[in-house]
Amino acid sequence: MSQLIILEIAAIISWSCPSTAPLGKRTTVWSSLTAFNDWSKEKSSAAAEPHEKEQKFSIIRNGHIIQLPVAEIVMGDIAQIKYGDLLPADGILIQGNDLKIDESSLTGESEHVKKSLEGDPMLLSGTHVMEGSGRMVVTAVGVNSQTGIIFTLLGASEGEEEKKKKESLWVPTFFFLVQTGKKQGVPENRNKAKTQDGVALEIQPLNSQEGIDNEEKEKKAAKLPKKEKSVLQGKLTHLAVQIGKAGLIMSAITVIILILYFVIDNFVIHRRPWLAECTAIYVQYFVKFFIIGITVLVVAVPEGLPLAVTISLAYSVKKMMKDNNLVRHLDACETMGNATAICSDKTGTLTMNRMTVVQAYIGDTRYHQVPSPDVLVPKVLDLIVNGISINSAYTSKILPPEKEGGLPRQVGNKTECALLGFVTDLKQDYHAVRSEVPEEKLYKVYTFNSVRKSMSTVIQKPGGGFRMYSKGASEIILRKCNRILDKKGEAVPFKSKDRDEMIRAVIEPMASEGLRTICIAYRDFSVEPLWDNEAEILTELTCIAVVGIEDPVRPEVPEAIAKCKRAGITVRMVTGDNINTARAIATKCGILTPGDDLLCLEGKEFNRLIRNEKGEVEQEELDKIWPRLRVLARSSPTDKHTLVKGIIDSTVGEQRQVVAVTGDGTNDGPALKKADVGFAMGIAGTDVAKEASDIILTDDNFTSIVKAVMWGRNVYDSISKFLQFQLTVNVVAVIVAFTGACITQDSPLKAVQMLWVNLIMDTFASLALATEPPTDSLLKRRPYGRNKPLISRTMMKNILGHAVYQLTVIFFLVFAGEKFFDIDSGRLAPLHSPPSQHYTIVFNTFVLMQLFNEINSRKIHGERNVFSGIFHNLIFCSVVLGTFVSQILIVEFGGKPFSCTKLTLSQWFWCLFIGIGELLWAQIISTIPTQSLKFLKEAGHGTTKEEITKDAEGLDEIDHAEMELRRGQILWFRGLNRIQTQIKVVKAFHSSLHESIQKPMNQNSIHNFMTHPEFTIDEEGPRTPLMDEQEEEGLEKFSKPGTSMAPLDGEVTPYANRNNNAVDCSQVQVAASHSDSPLHSLETSV
Repeated sequence: MSQLIILEIAAIISWSCPSTAPLGKRTTVWSSLTAFNDWSKEKSSAAAEPHEKEQKFSIIRNGHIIQLPVAEIVMGDIAQIKYGDLLPADGILIQGNDLKIDESSLTGESEHVKKSLEGDPMLLSGTHVMEGSGRMVVTAVGVNSQTGIIFTLLGASEGEEEKKKKESLWVPTFFFLVQTGKKQGVPENRNKAKTQDGVALEIQPLNSQEGIDNEEKEKKAAKLPKKEKSVLQGKLTHLAVQIGKAGLIMSAITVIILILYFVIDNFVIHRRPWLAECTAIYVQYFVKFFIIGITVLVVAVPEGLPLAVTISLAYSVKKMMKDNNLVRHLDACETMGNATAICSDKTGTLTMNRMTVVQAYIGDTRYHQVPSPDVLVPKVLDLIVNGISINSAYTSKILPPEKEGGLPRQVGNKTECALLGFVTDLKQDYHAVRSEVPEEKLYKVYTFNSVRKSMSTVIQKPGGGFRMYSKGASEIILRKCNRILDKKGEAVPFKSKDRDEMIRAVIEPMASEGLRTICIAYRDFSVEPLWDNEAEILTELTCIAVVGIEDPVRPEVPEAIAKCKRAGITVRMVTGDNINTARAIATKCGILTPGDDLLCLEGKEFNRLIRNEKGEVEQEELDKIWPRLRVLARSSPTDKHTLVKGIIDSTVGEQRQVVAVTGDGTNDGPALKKADVGFAMGIAGTDVAKEASDIILTDDNFTSIVKAVMWGRNVYDSISKFLQFQLTVNVVAVIVAFTGACITQDSPLKAVQMLWVNLIMDTFASLALATEPPTDSLLKRRPYGRNKPLISRTMMKNILGHAVYQLTVIFFLVFAGEKFFDIDSGRLAPLHSPPSQHYTIVFNTFVLMQLFNEINSRKIHGERNVFSGIFHNLIFCSVVLGTFVSQILIVEFGGKPFSCTKLTLSQWFWCLFIGIGELLWAQIISTIPTQSLKFLKEAGHGTTKEEITKDAEGLDEIDHAEMELRRGQILWFRGLNRIQTQIKVVKAFHSSLHESIQKPMNQNSIHNFMTHPEFTIDEEGPRTPLMDEQEEEGLEKFSKPGTSMAPLDGEVTPYANRNNNAVDCSQVQVAASHSDSPLHSLETSV
């Protein structure tokens, strides 16, 4: 954008001169077209953002449960709420089961609030359902809901603040935006933001144990690797700044040489006098030189880099939607390309999540298939049917198949659907049971959560008393059973040795076959107990049956995991299932292979190995385990978070691990947040999990994660391809413009021609090269790593090799082309001479070479076949063909606006032949081994560890792109501060000299000196902070030579801004300076 502003300035200057007005008009039109093009690209990029905000909610209308978009919910609707929901409206609870709500987003209190009809029935929008289920009647929606009111107030306050800022703004807008243009963090990060803004809000007590402990913790935390964002963007920004500096220097040198050449040639060598009537002609020459310099700058600065990244990411996001990846944060695309570890759930991700009961243990008998209802005792059959039908969420149900001959549809929790399917297979109807005992008649419900790993429902018995049905993980429920039903349906004692025998003979064999085992039990109460005493209630159960549920492995998963292994990515399974089930599934998937020295641990064993006596996680102990760990069974969400954090914080290995995590439950939120890339399940995932994620898997399939890795690596390669092409054009165009201008006093490539070249290498090339589809070859190499340079030695070899070819051709055509083609020379042409065939051939050949080199740039790893897969990218083919047709039209019909004239057919063939020579030259370059070119350097490295430590102190996350921009902002600040300091120093000396003449006795009073009207500084308005320590000292205090210097009252040391952010001017206090300060030296010299 800055280059477009420069071009507009050049255009305005050109318009002011009649002779260069056409060029000014062309530049204005070209700038406007480029600006419109960038705007449309930005708009299309915004359109590529996922529509994750289109949340749907379960609403009961006309007695039917329907999924309704949140925007269509109205007052009076009955909403069905369940574990994991994000409430979209305010309401009053009308029926609830063990309902607990997280209201921390509104109140800040982390403790869950229990909701009931008798106690607190109010439900507020923006809160999360952490446990239980129920129904509520909607009382307020949209801006009238609690969240809506807060957002309305927030919007109003933000508007008032913005108004105040505009009124008090006196510094240029650019600098103001630099100071205040920080993103508002999420609520949990607001406290961190206070320290990041450079304001110290808390002061540790000196020499206190608490202060020492906190200091040690801070040091320890500073040593841990931090989560890094925008690594690719940071590398690009760093590279762009370097190239931009070089371009600016070349541009300035070009203008200076042209002006000196003109002045020396005319007024020194030829001794021509400066004639007043010729001033307009001289000005036109100087304007021409200025425009040539601007042209060199525009071509040199790679403004297309951000555009290429945006297009590549936006294109990837759109295509990833088709691969069932709903991207919520663009950074996740590039991060997945560097992923080294994936911690995946089992159910639904590695398996089909199509659960069915295939085995059962009922009445001391193990059935290897679903038994016939005739072989079961009626009493036991009745207990099984009631225990499953009543003790399941009423939202879980089996529906008829959509197509004839298809499988029945499972709606709701898949495990409960498998159990309901088991009831159906027993030729029983669970609907009849639910009609007899509707949800309103349920007396008490202990809903499933990650701590209980079970669900229990209490009903009142018709004859008095209560019955509680329970179901859950077999090992957990069996531990709470003291009786079991025998073959006759009678309850017999169930001792610990019987339990151990049952685990050995029934549960372990089922688990080893990859089955999930669920135990069904019940308990009767003659009198009503204290229901809140959960530990007492969930004991002394009677075991009814144990069932084995099969969830087959997705057929495509083993191949996907094999691809991950080839790509250098380690896959770990983190599941709540039995360790034998998890091990069997992991073996089927290929995560575990026979003979490997790998670990499978349960959550308890994992915690025992990594925690010390105080229960704290020891990173050193964790580092001994995670490299070999492949399966973590019976794990809680806390275990998953501990594992993910431990892997990310680990210093084992040369580079930091980049971890992707899948999650579906509300409690998976912390792990999804902590991971470099969090994947939430689109089907089984809760709203909380989706909100905490970076990418949503719309099909809950592990294969989609592998596709995300491919797209991430493809983004990196696409940017590298674009860089290889653009830098070749940059090098050649700048050298041609600079050399031609210095030798012939004119650039062989005119300003508008350069702009056309800039359009080719910027917009069109970014479209063509940044939209290359990914291939399987991307998964046949290891991750690049965060320190991998953008421009490898192979790419540098290609850039310099093609630059040599193009420069040789261009210089031959410029200095000998007229003889070769037998045409008039275009060199040393008068100021307003018509376009020549000579320079038209130069321009045409240059563009065609770039066009064919664009095909070469499709390969960056030394591949010879540059045409492989070219027809799979229709955008690339369209761009190349469209550019070629446009070039023909420009040359043949562009005329004077494009400084072109028509060429003959033979001249066209020669230009085309030279352009095709680029393809042949690429084969010659490929034969040169890169290893032999030791002098070649890599470029575009990532930020070093020292820079990260220095610039990211106190930050939880490292945004490399922001860090690079921040360094540039500091330079602007320092430049502005130096100017301000010099102005104030001059004013101060004027005032002091004035006072020394009028009031000699006041020389000894620094207070009088500082209160002079000309030196008064308005502290109330915003002003640019002082970034240079020496300048701060210079402003803090100074005195006249030979006078004593007393420190000011209340002198304090300025606050050290560790994050290089803008310092609040109220923090900068006036302090004493030393006699050897720069300001004192300046004083003495004055």
